[in-house]
Amino acid sequence: MYKYYLNMLLLMFLTMNASAAERQLDITLENKSKIDLSNYPLSISLSKEPMNVLSALVTVDGREVPCQLDDLNGDGKYDELFVLLNLSKKSTTKLHVTLADKGTPRKYEPKVYVDMMLTNKKIKESNKQDLYISQLTVDRDVNPYSMLHHHGAAFENELVAYRIYFDHRQTVDIYGKYRKGLELKQTQFYPDTSQKEAGFGDDVLWVGNTLGVGTLRGWDGEAPTMVSDVEHRGQRLVARGPLRTIVEVRDEQWRQQPGSQPTDMVTYYTLYAGRRDCKVDVVFNRNVDDLKFATGIINVKNSVEYSDHKGLRGCWGTDWPVSEKDSAGHKRETVGLGICLAKDNIDKELPADKDNFPFVVKVADAHLTYHITFGSDNESFGVHNAKDWFACLEEWKRTLSAESQVIRSE
Repeated sequence: MYKYYLNMLLLMFLTMNASAAERQLDITLENKSKIDLSNYPLSISLSKEPMNVLSALVTVDGREVPCQLDDLNGDGKYDELFVLLNLSKKSTTKLHVTLADKGTPRKYEPKVYVDMMLTNKKIKESNKQDLYISQLTVDRDVNPYSMLHHHGAAFENELVAYRIYFDHRQTVDIYGKYRKGLELKQTQFYPDTSQKEAGFGDDVLWVGNTLGVGTLRGWDGEAPTMVSDVEHRGQRLVARGPLRTIVEVRDEQWRQQPGSQPTDMVTYYTLYAGRRDCKVDVVFNRNVDDLKFATGIINVKNSVEYSDHKGLRGCWGTDWPVSEKDSAGHKRETVGLGICLAKDNIDKELPADKDNFPFVVKVADAHLTYHITFGSDNESFGVHNAKDWFACLEEWKRTLSAESQVIRSE
């Protein structure tokens, strides 16, 4: 009997220790550039961790910093830990990470927000909709654009907000703010009169069938083409904060041209707290060096263009943010737009046409990454003329370059 109880106590001890397993990681980041990097994004893969990570703690110099656990593939397990860091120029930053297979993710103040919802026709107000969803997939020839409130996923941080049209256009549209803060949960992209009077933001760009802000389209040799011929089209909210949002746009069996080989394309839009730019990652299920694509930015009416002819392009202009028939209650909006592509992905930089400042894009393998950004003249915290906006774009490209050269060691 004594031996039995001893074995039971030993089993309980082992079980308790197994359920409280922790793993320690030390990560060093070296910023060799002459640029201070604010809100530098660091992703730590958990896919090869031997335990099921349920909580994490990240410290820098003994001080806790906010972190985020994300289930990227939707299998119910966290497979990535994410943090935002401030890296001083010519400096080394050391992180200590504690991973545990118990508990829940720590709570931090939300710095980002994302939603997607169906339109509830029983509710007349455009800012009081309540049919929230996390993903939707539709079959060929089904267009959910009008069934979805604000027409697709919308996401924001305290500086900017974007939305992605859920149709064959898949246009990236924007919402500008007057003041810093999260507000989409209240306005749902359509502020009412009282909210406008109180200083909430609004839609600031009419995009129509243009490239909007960095929308990826097909290319037929003469003009951009819509993402029309697909078997299934979907959107999914991958990450919801508190530090970043990720929206997935999926196009299965896309035939860019009649008779062409079908291709699966998945696009990830990632927005970080504290940054106005959005990272765009496009992943294909095969090598697509046989195809060309198109992206760029809309040619805003009365706009001034900027290009360094090495992948950075922008404009500053003024136009109505909605169609003429919907212009009541709106004013003309002045915005600055920007896109930054790797030089190796540029097949051609085309001259401006009436709709766009376009690029023809080539992809050497099965992955394309680029960045988009915008600013609104309404902002109390932003810039208010073309010269300053273009200077911001140049600094932005230098920052992206410096971020790509940060050295990580573990």
